[in-house]
Amino acid sequence: MEQDKMEKIVNLCKRRGFIYPGSEIYGGLSNSFDFGPLGVELKNNLKQLWWKKFVQERDDVIGLESTVMMHPKIWEASGHLQNFIDPLVECKSCHQRFRADLIQEKCPNCGKKEFTEKKDFNTMFKTFLGPVEDEAAIVYLRPETAQGMFVDFPLLLQTMRLKLPFGVAQIGRSFRNEITTGNFIFRIREFDIAELEYFVKPGQDEKAFDDWLKFMEKVLVENFGLDKKNLRCYEHPKKSLAHYSKRTVDIQYRYPWGWDELWGLANRTDYDLRQHEKFSGRDLKYYEAPTPSGGRSPDRSAGKFWPYVIEPTGGIERLFLAVMNEAYTEIQGGRTITTQSTKDVEIVLKLRKVLSPVKVAVLPLAKKEALIKLAKEIHQELKKDWMVQYDEIGSIGRRYRRQDEIGTPYCLTVDFESLEDKKVTVRDRDTMKQERIDIKELVNYLKANFEE
Repeated sequence: MEQDKMEKIVNLCKRRGFIYPGSEIYGGLSNSFDFGPLGVELKNNLKQLWWKKFVQERDDVIGLESTVMMHPKIWEASGHLQNFIDPLVECKSCHQRFRADLIQEKCPNCGKKEFTEKKDFNTMFKTFLGPVEDEAAIVYLRPETAQGMFVDFPLLLQTMRLKLPFGVAQIGRSFRNEITTGNFIFRIREFDIAELEYFVKPGQDEKAFDDWLKFMEKVLVENFGLDKKNLRCYEHPKKSLAHYSKRTVDIQYRYPWGWDELWGLANRTDYDLRQHEKFSGRDLKYYEAPTPSGGRSPDRSAGKFWPYVIEPTGGIERLFLAVMNEAYTEIQGGRTITTQSTKDVEIVLKLRKVLSPVKVAVLPLAKKEALIKLAKEIHQELKKDWMVQYDEIGSIGRRYRRQDEIGTPYCLTVDFESLEDKKVTVRDRDTMKQERIDIKELVNYLKANFEE
């Protein structure tokens, strides 16, 4: 039943322009997806909301945008060359390759049970910088954004006059050459990741970890609209921790196929700064000046240390999928077209207003010149503040239904009375309530209703 829901979400995403199969006219590219017009809007709204909650509304976090290709020594220092490894096995029958820890006893492709011995596979994408393809030109596409925050640490301290505790955040493209992909956009090879490195004094890391975990859960429920019963925390046992981690907790979401990782929180200790200082030869310690006494200058060596780092992180595509799953609603018998049979089903995407890709739809009741002219004037005015869609095709009921399917919170109908009383009918997606609102008051009315 739940897997059936997943198929319906995938179908809706393609049919309504949220997500398309990548390179489709050439037969597609394995686990590659393009975000369509509505998908781009929803994805941008997810990023903006994350940034608002994790950066803008806080006094202790700043932003950064680092490069995708970085000096190859960075990945040696960070341990990714040695440790960013997945166990690879190959089916002896169909020769498909899989992550050994993600398959059961038999091959998911052909059903046979014979595999090769496990071998290590580094999931970083390798390429070459410049025209010569030799060892000296090798660079890697970053598998995470975190290292940019670590290697820019001294410049951030110098230019921003930062005092502990503080965080550095960025949202950016990351690449992982996953052996096994699947579940739509859940596990893909290129994706956007939102990461934050929160630097604290050693000894204060455990409290900071607990504070961030509570904050992350709160934001997922109150701001992104996920049901608390669909969230749980998974504590990684010490034997499965990443090479840099003292403690890692995954916030898991109940996807249609079951529980799986949504966001993660790691205590990276001072591992990264220590390693980059060792490999670069640059001093990456934090200097905390002790209070001088007797007029003496402070001893600059006394207050130097590597901060510990708490890392909240999450893939935007996984959040996109969780939000879609949460919002997807089926109403038996429909609610906008009276001639439907009782067996018909209407889809309503009950996204939070702040996330909806289209905020308002403007619909002239009929294809009459005067109605179309007024509707387009309203459309142009509202576009200054929101993403607004104009639609004059089909019956008003079918147009309502199209907007319900893409999650538009408000539909404005311009009818013949509008030409006389200068009012429009505003329909609420969730309550179905309709109000007549003065055209001059539309902006204020919508602004008040979009405040969440």
